Amino acid sequence: MNTVLTPLLPSPGPVEAALARIRIVLCRPSHPGNIGAAARAMKTMGLTRLVLVSPKSFPDEEATTRAAGSQDVLEAAHVCATLDEALAGTVMSLALSARKREVGPPPLAAREAAATLVDLASRPDEAGGGEVALVFGNETVGLSNDEALRCSRLVTIPSNPAYSSLNLGAAVQLLAWEVRMAAYDQRPPESTVATPFSSPAAAFEDVEGFIAHLERVMIDSGFHNPAQPKRLMPKLRRLFARAGLERDEVNILRGLLAAVEAKMAPAKASSPE
Repeated sequence: MNTVLTPLLPSPGPVEAALARIRIVLCRPSHPGNIGAAARAMKTMGLTRLVLVSPKSFPDEEATTRAAGSQDVLEAAHVCATLDEALAGTVMSLALSARKREVGPPPLAAREAAATLVDLASRPDEAGGGEVALVFGNETVGLSNDEALRCSRLVTIPSNPAYSSLNLGAAVQLLAWEVRMAAYDQRPPESTVATPFSSPAAAFEDVEGFIAHLERVMIDSGFHNPAQPKRLMPKLRRLFARAGLERDEVNILRGLLAAVEAKMAPAKASSPE
């Protein structure tokens, strides 16, 4: 039985280092799919330390399928026989519970709990910091009172009092999100994977070329009379200046104007001079 709990990957920065000291402990999970869902929830929020206490079935193909790209978290998961083994070396452990228990101090709300764990995980050992854990119970019966008592405090998710039952993967996702938000002081970095929607700003000559093209089409269509211009062109210039046109947008608009000109060309050619 492997009981040496080490981070999955080396951590380059202080936030990553703190997240690497936070364990997600699943006690007696009965459905392997929920283990995979928990691993996926963890990885999306930058957590890597998965610990399983007496899982009914692990490794399991369903867990791998539900992990959906977070198989590395599953492969690095530590399987323990007891909760004591899973919590060895931690300085704080918080147990998630949906029901009220007459044990210990009042439960922490999820957000407060996340901030507490991140604070301890961020401190050096000599300042009272260290490894911490979030503990989740079995899908059907949750944590036993004995398991809850082994943790420092309880945590609750402020769900609908009339129906507070959460899927295990969903519960892990919510707490993992709170942990990430606390670690980044509510301002986590944005993903840079997506292709940026915007294009470079249009150059002066591009905008002037578009304005001239627009004026020509307006004159040819009869919309604009240059002999009586009034304030049409200044207003249009102000409109496009306020929009801050991008290069791609100018190209789109000029393509539209070219299509309008092509439609007008037959009528213009057949009209008497």
